Amino acid sequence: MRLGAAIVGDLRQLLAAEVRAGERAAMGAVRAETAEVQAELRRQVTDSFGGRARGLANAWRSQIFPRTGQSLRPAGLVWTKVPTIIDAFERGALIRATGGRRFLAIPTGFNAARGWRGRGDKGLRVTPAQMVASGQGFLRPFKSGRGFVWCLPVRQGERVGRRRAPLIAGGIAAVATGNRRGAPAWQQSLLAQGFVPMFLLLPQVQLTKRLDVRGAAERGLRRLPRRFVAAWERESGRRAT
Repeated sequence: MRLGAAIVGDLRQLLAAEVRAGERAAMGAVRAETAEVQAELRRQVTDSFGGRARGLANAWRSQIFPRTGQSLRPAGLVWTKVPTIIDAFERGALIRATGGRRFLAIPTGFNAARGWRGRGDKGLRVTPAQMVASGQGFLRPFKSGRGFVWCLPVRQGERVGRRRAPLIAGGIAAVATGNRRGAPAWQQSLLAQGFVPMFLLLPQVQLTKRLDVRGAAERGLRRLPRRFVAAWERESGRRAT
């Protein structure tokens, strides 16, 4: 008995079609996995820091290479526009005062003029330089002795229009201006206290490790082969063996 075999169709065309299917599968798999890694890193930020960190989460960006056309060897890049912040919270960094300073000046919630969106001093109602220049700032030590609360005296401001009268810290800035529930009682408690904490002064801060960037990347690499095989099966119309 003799057996015969023959290739049906043009071999070069068949191979070219298979290469094109592989290119589409590779590009699709890398694109999808890059997007998933980016999404996971954004979730890590919002899960760790809450809704206030949406801007920090959206700082994660991605790009696929090549930017145009198809390739059997595509690459996906995920990066952040704020690498120093991300690195600090991935490592759980220890931050110390530098430049001959004894303390880090950490603004409290009373001192945030625009939430956490401001950059540098633009995000503060009162800067450390203004605290010093006012001549009204004073220190209250922590019970632990590790640092101080830098405060300003507070007084009731004048009401403007229909809005609630603000509290004025050190004659410099309005504070406690939020329209929160129970605001009148909250303001009265601050007036009775007689001061508002504007900065925490600490010699160093140990950040908690909150992010796992390396883990997200490694999980993406482990998922990629399965994603590529599934994409090639869809593109070629055959099941891989």
